[in-house]
Amino acid sequence: RSVGLGSDLRRPSSLVLDQTGIYYDGTSPSDLEAFLQNHEFDSADLARGKRLREKILASRVSKYNVGTQAALDFKAAAGGRDIMLVPGQVEGDASLQYGAPTINTNAGLLEAARAAAPNAYIVFKPHPDVVSGNRDGIVPADVLARCADRVVVDADIIDCLEAVDSVHTMTSLTGFEALLRGVKVHTYGMPFYAGWGLTEDTHLIARRARSLPLDGLVYGVLCVYARYVAWPSGDST
Repeated sequence: RSVGLGSDLRRPSSLVLDQTGIYYDGTSPSDLEAFLQNHEFDSADLARGKRLREKILASRVSKYNVGTQAALDFKAAAGGRDIMLVPGQVEGDASLQYGAPTINTNAGLLEAARAAAPNAYIVFKPHPDVVSGNRDGIVPADVLARCADRVVVDADIIDCLEAVDSVHTMTSLTGFEALLRGVKVHTYGMPFYAGWGLTEDTHLIARRARSLPLDGLVYGVLCVYARYVAWPSGDST
């Protein structure tokens, strides 16, 4: 999205225009969903998606590109248990209003993740907009004590993803970034990347009735649906 937080009014580097709906509204169709459901992906599409995915991984680009880069190792503390990342979100965000019908708070997500995996080593990463104090989404201390084994605040999200076995999320883009890296993802909402056979989903979306290759999803989302601006030149693609 940007270098820095949108809530700090950092200028965005990407934009989507959708004539049918919008990608974060899981209750209604969108141009993105229609493309992913109906497009016949050929070898060139998949190759382009693969090249972009590999370039993103090599460049270590993420949504906000914030946090301190450092190698993380949870294995010793986990003691052989599955290491699960639970990314916090901004409560009241449109993606939760329109894409999280049952669990739509960070506390609720942590409790659901703990119930789903009682023996997992759960790492909770609060959303950077919440950490900054700009947006709502603080988890009560008693919920953190019961449900999280570790809380990481300033770490780079990519370092977190490279140190865990799975991600449990409502609708966070962290789930998509986890898929790019081959990390297992369980969704409790209806994000754009759910329902295509790549994630384990609590909510089924009947409109999404096919399985996609990962590089097909990448191609549709990042090559076709979104548009980009290269700063500081302002050139667009």
